[in-house]
Amino acid sequence: MPSPIDPTAIYHLVGVAEPHLSPDGHLLAFVRSQVDREAMTTRSQIMLMSLPGGAARSFTQGTRDAQPRFSPDGRHLAFLRPDAQKRRQIWVMPVDGGEARQLTTAEGDISEFTWSPDGQRLAFVADVDPDRLPEGHDRTKEPQVKVVRRIRYRADTVGWRGDAHRHLFTVGLDGGPARQITAGDGDDVAPAWSPDGTRIAFLSGRRPDRDLRAGTEAYVVPTEGGEPECWSGSLALVDAVAWSPHGDRLVVAGSDDPDAVIGGQAWLFALAPGTAPRRMTDDAVRPATGFRPTVPEPELRWTADGHVLFLADARGQSYLSQVPVAGGPVRTVAGGGFLAAGLSLDAQAAHAVIAAAPPDSPGALYYVEVSGGAVRRLTAYNQEYFAQHPPARLEKFTFQRSGWDIEARLWLPPDFDPQQRFPLVLDIHGGPHGAFYDAFNLTHQILATAGYLVLAVNPRGSATYGEAFTRAVLGDWGGEDYLDLMAAVDLVASRPEVDRARLGVHGYSYGGFMTLWTVGHTDRFRAAVSGAPCTDLASMYGTSDIGVSFGEIQWGGPRAVAFAGYVARSPLSYAAQVQTPVLLLHGEADVRCPIEQSEQYFVALKRLGKDVEFVRFPECSHLFLRAGHPRMREEYYRRVLAWFDRYLKAESVPAAEAAAMPGSP
Repeated sequence: MPSPIDPTAIYHLVGVAEPHLSPDGHLLAFVRSQVDREAMTTRSQIMLMSLPGGAARSFTQGTRDAQPRFSPDGRHLAFLRPDAQKRRQIWVMPVDGGEARQLTTAEGDISEFTWSPDGQRLAFVADVDPDRLPEGHDRTKEPQVKVVRRIRYRADTVGWRGDAHRHLFTVGLDGGPARQITAGDGDDVAPAWSPDGTRIAFLSGRRPDRDLRAGTEAYVVPTEGGEPECWSGSLALVDAVAWSPHGDRLVVAGSDDPDAVIGGQAWLFALAPGTAPRRMTDDAVRPATGFRPTVPEPELRWTADGHVLFLADARGQSYLSQVPVAGGPVRTVAGGGFLAAGLSLDAQAAHAVIAAAPPDSPGALYYVEVSGGAVRRLTAYNQEYFAQHPPARLEKFTFQRSGWDIEARLWLPPDFDPQQRFPLVLDIHGGPHGAFYDAFNLTHQILATAGYLVLAVNPRGSATYGEAFTRAVLGDWGGEDYLDLMAAVDLVASRPEVDRARLGVHGYSYGGFMTLWTVGHTDRFRAAVSGAPCTDLASMYGTSDIGVSFGEIQWGGPRAVAFAGYVARSPLSYAAQVQTPVLLLHGEADVRCPIEQSEQYFVALKRLGKDVEFVRFPECSHLFLRAGHPRMREEYYRRVLAWFDRYLKAESVPAAEAAAMPGSP
């Protein structure tokens, strides 16, 4: 008998990520991961697959192996693995078998690396902390103060930063001491060797105003070290970088919008020293840029025939795309119908492998013939689980509101019967420049397979719909974006299978903000769940790790200038109007939307005698639903489902009463 996808799915679902093709395209390395329920931790190992039709086999036996990278001659595979001190180091193994050899002994965690063109060296990114305590230091006997000298002194998920930065190093394939080649203020990431091996391009935020804005630039430094040269000119944000085949130019994904933020609209640009950046793509697509520190940017390739191959997002779908360097339209090579997070190409760019999440699986690998666009799915690890737990079905629709096309997705129970009436949950994405894709979303799947209709809307401000659409939310949180959401609810609630008296709303981060904004402005929802919300913008400005760099762009300027607007746009200001039972879920280690945001809102509602519950998740950051402790992730989903079951699974309200409900069409 089929069963719902319940919160224990996190222990059963297998993830695949970080594909890397051998130079000849005959081998594929990737990371397979799954939660070990007994140890309560996520295990990951490197898998190897022969292409085009071989089966995957385990290549490494570690429990936290990641980022496989073939050497240029295809004879070795390097990867990251923790050492005895739990610091991630580079390890190397022969592809034809043998023992893994630890190559580096960096004092700080290594976050990424890349091979030199001749395969004799590797460049890597490692943490450099001038205040690092010596090995074996006893913090209980000798506690140390922490000195703050900059606004950006900590980062969510990463934690305390102080004066620490990530910098570039090189190391020989034979081991030996590593050479540090960058220093100073700014985190240096995404190293890319020039074709002749004499220079390394990288990304960093080194401008004088780096403490006030989230901008990054593209730099080039000699491989032996020296003063980096900025190549990105006036670009406000650069998120990915690759060399031209002749090493005279760079292609980057980034933005020339001074209000650019991570996750917003981006374009491809061609760069050369001493010249202005030249935009290569238009608003029809958004180059995929990853989401550091959890998701690195996918591969970007400038091919020998004068094209750039890249992953692109458009209207909630991902594609392998191609654009001529000399100018011309973007061409879709393959894709659509999924959310892509990883890309690897062989040396000749003849074949590609994409890591993506389609609607029916949290992750799969796809093999693409670049010339013809033929696509073949390579993995189906979760097939057996989904045979017993059928996923929800996706239905899409678009409507117009105030001059914009608003796209929405409705997730239906797998056994959906239009003759029945269902409760409806509106789910609101984060960002505000996030987006819902044609992709597996565990929140949607848990709710929909439990008997709810789940409405996922991309209101104005969502990414992948062009620059103007993305910017339309700036300074207007809770304004037209809220009305877009309510218009979508009106449309779906008019359907006969929707019980208008049983409406719920859920969101996380900005979605948590919008959930609380919603219940402060309408009483049409019978239950609300808000995860890691922003509730008081004025206090968040000074307590969030991005309060200044992000908040000033999103909320109308610095707090001292726009204080009245901060207050007017804060859900906390409307607590007295809330009639809906509210569940607050928040990680105690969250520094993106600090837990004091939920603390304030809980006290406000409780003091007013409202129906509210507040659940705190110990040692959980803002991103704990992606990478936190499995038990905490399971608990989050359990509480979401239980709250809606408590308030929305009662008997249907008679049609006449439902028609009289506030907000009913």
